[in-house]
Amino acid sequence: MTKNKEKFGIVLPIILLSYFMILLDNSIVFTSTVKIAADLHMDAQTLAWVSSAYTLTFGGFQLFGGRIGDVYGRKRVFLIGLLLFSFGSLMVGLSTNAPMIIAMRAFQGVGSAILAPTTLALLLDNYQGKMRSRAIAAYGTTAGIGASFGMVFGGIITSLFSWRYGFFLNVPVGLLMFLMAIRFVTDDGRKHSGQLDIMGTILSVLGLSALVYSIDGTVCQVPAFFVSVVTLGVFVYVEHVVNSPIMPLRLFKDRQRNSAYISRFFFIGGAFAYYFVTTQALQHTYGFTPLLTGLAFLPVTIPQFIGALQVSRLSDKIGNARLIVIADVLVTLSFLVTVVLGLERGYWVAVVSPMIIFGFGQGLVLSPLTMEGVANTDPEIAGAASGVVNTVHQFGQSVGVSIVIALTSGVHNFSMSYHEQLLIIAAISGLSLIAALFLKGDQQREPVQQSQS
Repeated sequence: MTKNKEKFGIVLPIILLSYFMILLDNSIVFTSTVKIAADLHMDAQTLAWVSSAYTLTFGGFQLFGGRIGDVYGRKRVFLIGLLLFSFGSLMVGLSTNAPMIIAMRAFQGVGSAILAPTTLALLLDNYQGKMRSRAIAAYGTTAGIGASFGMVFGGIITSLFSWRYGFFLNVPVGLLMFLMAIRFVTDDGRKHSGQLDIMGTILSVLGLSALVYSIDGTVCQVPAFFVSVVTLGVFVYVEHVVNSPIMPLRLFKDRQRNSAYISRFFFIGGAFAYYFVTTQALQHTYGFTPLLTGLAFLPVTIPQFIGALQVSRLSDKIGNARLIVIADVLVTLSFLVTVVLGLERGYWVAVVSPMIIFGFGQGLVLSPLTMEGVANTDPEIAGAASGVVNTVHQFGQSVGVSIVIALTSGVHNFSMSYHEQLLIIAAISGLSLIAALFLKGDQQREPVQQSQS
């Protein structure tokens, strides 16, 4: 039975810090690629695999990571994920050549895929009622701040020390979280029933990995896409007929959750693409170093934190649906403002002012999207629901960046390219807004249905 806690205690910081490590790592790579390439003598094509190898396994194993906790116990799986991620981080930092760092990034991605959905499922186990809603709000806030703060932190670490320290830092933090989780984190107390859907697991890993590769890969992308379509089609059929599916299809019978998934997909696609192209714009147009590039994202991080602090109050007052719509409007507006101002006006005018709007909007949106994505799910499939939320998040990142790069690859003037990229990003963000309009604003929804005593 889930405990009805009146205070967050130590459990929430353990969960959030463990999740934060994953997000931080993703962003650190953005500001470290030049140094990694120089140290390990990697060309551009090989360097791309430092990110792609991680994305491949992280995206491919997400559903497995979510469901395995439902079957074998979330605390146990959480601890395994922490160890895998920490060991992978250590080996990435110790890498001496391209094959080693690519292999270890793939290994690290498996740890992340187990850890990410399990953190959310554990949060749902340990809190309920208003405390659960507030905990999910903190979780969504962490998702946004981890990405933007990672840009700042990555720039500082890479410039002042070495890119390796960004990965080494995960090891003591991960081990500390491991020891604290053993002592303080509790499972939900249910008897875990059912067997792991082996066929569904294999098909989901192959299908999702092929889909990620068709987006982020460098060769044979079209064949990979067809493989993913066929494999995922068979996967859906298998999930329909097996007794204990890795992805229960009843998760998609709720219009609210479906709208939240779609809105999250496009929001993350636009936001992540914005981070990607703006990082390059700051270095190419203004000549910023990795350190300055990282610090340049502070105008996102600070307003985002301020916005996140308002989520609980605003969600109670106007509801998640209206809050998501307002946030999407702000974020889309921020991209259009950047286009209108133009890079030639300088960093403080053309970049900072839209960043403030973007940061505040992002601070408002991720928490309610997370709450709607896991709302009204049965406790025994909370891990699977968390896996879907994180899978949508991961694929949004990959698809958003790929679309923007593909549609602007023929533009050789960088300032013009950035202008067009932001228009595309604004359109992607607009799709998130359209999906959010289908959310019903008058429903009182429990993040996860209460466990029965």
